[in-house]
Amino acid sequence: MRVIIGGAGRVGSELARAMRAETMDVVLIDNDSRAVKNAQSLDALVIHGDITSREALQEAGIGDATVFVAVTDSDDRNLIACALAEDEYKRQNGVSIKQNLLSIGRFRNRNYVDEHQQGHLSRWAAVDYAIDPVDGAIQRLATGLRSSAIEEVIPFGHEAFIIELNVTKDAEQVIYQTLAEASLGIEGGLPLIVGVKRDGEPSTVPNKDFTLMPKDRIAVATSGLGSFSRILTAFGHESIDFPAQPRVAIIGATNVGRRIAENWLRNGAYVTVIERNLNIANNLSGSDIGAHANLDVIHGDFLDRNILTEIGINEHHIAIAALEDDHVSIAAALLANDMGVTRTGLILKDSDLVTVTQRMGITFAVDIKRVAVDNILAHIHTKASGAYAILSNIPDVVGISQTVAKESKFAGKKVGNSGLPEWSRIAFIQRRNTAGFWETLRPAREKTIVEGDRLILFCRPDRVADLEKRFKV
Repeated sequence: MRVIIGGAGRVGSELARAMRAETMDVVLIDNDSRAVKNAQSLDALVIHGDITSREALQEAGIGDATVFVAVTDSDDRNLIACALAEDEYKRQNGVSIKQNLLSIGRFRNRNYVDEHQQGHLSRWAAVDYAIDPVDGAIQRLATGLRSSAIEEVIPFGHEAFIIELNVTKDAEQVIYQTLAEASLGIEGGLPLIVGVKRDGEPSTVPNKDFTLMPKDRIAVATSGLGSFSRILTAFGHESIDFPAQPRVAIIGATNVGRRIAENWLRNGAYVTVIERNLNIANNLSGSDIGAHANLDVIHGDFLDRNILTEIGINEHHIAIAALEDDHVSIAAALLANDMGVTRTGLILKDSDLVTVTQRMGITFAVDIKRVAVDNILAHIHTKASGAYAILSNIPDVVGISQTVAKESKFAGKKVGNSGLPEWSRIAFIQRRNTAGFWETLRPAREKTIVEGDRLILFCRPDRVADLEKRFKV
């Protein structure tokens, strides 16, 4: 399977690295000589060229490609590149070819995303999926702010989450014993661990004989926010006490800041937005959400202690910054923390800063480019029902989704007798209920797998193709 990626920046390079881990044929195209030089270390063909050039697409082998991804910093270039790639693909293979090129573009302009959601973009621009990672980043941030012990939260939809955290020396019920032994000593059983990383050792999908140690980094599968406290306690952290209607300060009425505010308002929070620019503050006040009873829009400098004191920043449970400048966002969140806000959150563009802010005492930070990579990988794996995620702190363990067909050898079998290989682990069973809505089920050994179930499984990247083959009928 050949994947051509337009743009060799961080998102493009991480996509290439993930695809090569699955032994896919990957080609990167970029007209920036520095990006091309940096990408040379990847095990992929790197072409110095323009993704809106037919010649560059021909050199990349577009006629033999299965997927084309455009992730440059320009929405317009990404749009044109997808259309041109589709045209050249059809020119080389014939317009009546049965297998179409899957095209994916990353866009910051919400209009393109709206066009995609309404089903129009694929018709007039040949873009099958328009990726805007902001919504995913907002959801991860809102979930991760529930506890400072949580290092990453990856949502899989329908109340399904993967939580990444460390095992502490206080987790006396689970450390220095096998997972099977630990499960016997915990009421309700041990939370389901789908990945472990230990310093100096490769990541692994643990089996029942695996022994947990202090400082192990683990990925835990769970459904529902209410289970977070139990997971934290089981692995040696303090349980969470999260308010039902939190007071949330949003620093900056940027497009992202506005969408963060909308999300918290939908979930019953009281929201204060602080914006330096009077025109931007007035635009938010005059918008659809401006009249919301739980929203206050304040014009003022979010780095001014007097302003923050005046609005009662210390009475807010959460402060979130998602400004255009990562460094200003960090400064604003740290000031809010210093003035009494116990939970602080960031949406950042620089992955290195995400790690740094955790050491500074920021509760939770989201790397928006990492979210973009996860979203694009999910769409590349549409043949596996769309869910795909790389664990942040546990490299070389990934999650994929597989749908159980009627003819599948897994249909009608219990999880414990499914015959799935030891190197994989079912994290969730997602199933439609009698009302037609999806719900997430815990994969207990006695749970029966039925036709139409969506199984979310974890394994090493080089095992993904093997796992997918087992579900083909």
